[in-house]
Amino acid sequence: MRRDALTTFRDLGILPPIADALERVGITHPFPIQELALPVALLGNDLIGQARTGTGKTFAFGLPLLQRIITPGDREYDQVVAQGKPQALVVTPTRELALQVSNDLKTASTQRPARIVTIYGG
Repeated sequence: MRRDALTTFRDLGILPPIADALERVGITHPFPIQELALPVALLGNDLIGQARTGTGKTFAFGLPLLQRIITPGDREYDQVVAQGKPQALVVTPTRELALQVSNDLKTASTQRPARIVTIYGG
């Protein structure tokens, strides 16, 4: 079945500041893993996704993460018990992957004031 119009991140429910940040670097249409995972993850459901390297897994879990955290400027921020404290943790098996994931999350959050810190050993 061929679709005439491609799905966008906005179509999948990604917040405008995040979609804007992606569009600024030329990312407008989700990969298949993202198109399948985002609707489930945005609802707060757990999921397991498997896809080959380079097919967009980071944004499949990272965009819902960025969308669900509460950042300064969000109306709920004053009600956050531990303002400024970590709200999410992403664990990766290698330093290289940790850097790649953090860079992707930083790219997606340029229009949303999320603070992303990469910590690794070695």
